[in-house]
Amino acid sequence: MNGLMSAIFTQMDDLRQARVSEGKDVITLSIGSPDMPPAKHIMRALTEAVNDAERYGYTLSKGNADLLDVIASWYRHKFNVCLDARNEIHSLMGSQDGLAHLSLCLVNPGDVVLVPDPGYPIYTAGPLIAGAEIHYMPLRPGNHYLPDLGAISEDVLRRTKLMILNYPNNPLAAIAPKEFFTQVVDLAQRYSFVVCHDFAYSELVFDGYRPDSFLSVPGAKEIGIELHSLSKTYNMAGCRIGFAVGNARVIELLGRLKSNIDYGVFYPVQQAAIAALSGSQQCVKDLAAMYQRRRDVLVDGLERTGWNIPKPKASMFLWAPVPTRQTSLAFTVDLLQNTGIAVIPGIAFGACGEGFVRIALVQPEDRLAEGVNRVANWLEKL
Repeated sequence: MNGLMSAIFTQMDDLRQARVSEGKDVITLSIGSPDMPPAKHIMRALTEAVNDAERYGYTLSKGNADLLDVIASWYRHKFNVCLDARNEIHSLMGSQDGLAHLSLCLVNPGDVVLVPDPGYPIYTAGPLIAGAEIHYMPLRPGNHYLPDLGAISEDVLRRTKLMILNYPNNPLAAIAPKEFFTQVVDLAQRYSFVVCHDFAYSELVFDGYRPDSFLSVPGAKEIGIELHSLSKTYNMAGCRIGFAVGNARVIELLGRLKSNIDYGVFYPVQQAAIAALSGSQQCVKDLAAMYQRRRDVLVDGLERTGWNIPKPKASMFLWAPVPTRQTSLAFTVDLLQNTGIAVIPGIAFGACGEGFVRIALVQPEDRLAEGVNRVANWLEKL
């Protein structure tokens, strides 16, 4: 179990909680949990369904028919990707549900899973649970935080059963061009492995940028699936609702496994998801605009302190180089102790994360401005 969760996350949260218990004011930018509620029409749909006394049984399905149809329609409208609602879509209890269980469907002990480094921890934990051998794909600034596909050895590729990708990326806030996805599809077809693209941040985009769905690449559906979450796009993190779409065989295997693990997503939550995906999307546009403003407050403000951070085009995170001659963990601890600002050291996301910290844009603009002032005062003293 040692490899399943970085102890650094627990360590940093313990330090944060200790300061809070001492009565200190902490600006928490460590956890990527939305600080805003869902739109009113989403909460209204949830409330109405909760008040229906007949909706408290097991759902026992990949998702009710209305939800699957709405997902298919949403995908066609957003990404020009056509999906068979009955065979190429499966609801999830958040995208983490799919990421945690996918390797159990596809991988035998000793098979290789290609995992990005840095990467969201479940990308490693899921394959480890299945007994897989992890081969890390370094994501470095010099290659625009894309894996160097040519650097993966022939031996590794022959033993690979699954590749995990994530763009827009957590923690890096990096994006991927469609040409890269085309290269991935070609590689996966040549070596007969499955690609799972985590697309959780597809709607949190800035400056007019629009990401391409992995499934929009010709041939992608033959070898891959894509995962979505309503947690960040619609501020529904606690509802635990997401979905997997794509290759019918992989979707079928995932559904077969999940039928032995859970009994489906609570019906009222599915109704809320229908309202979210089929209702007005102005709430999503407003949310993306809010994160863009927060990004600008923090990046522009910290630049004036001498801490230069690239402005991302997507996600709810900043990937910031450590501005002092410290490890990412040492800097993060010092930052918390001296300014009361909690972030996550890059090393928590993998060895290639060293030298950086992840900052979540989950506080109002005035709190972010206060954080900038605290950092400025601290850095002046160093």
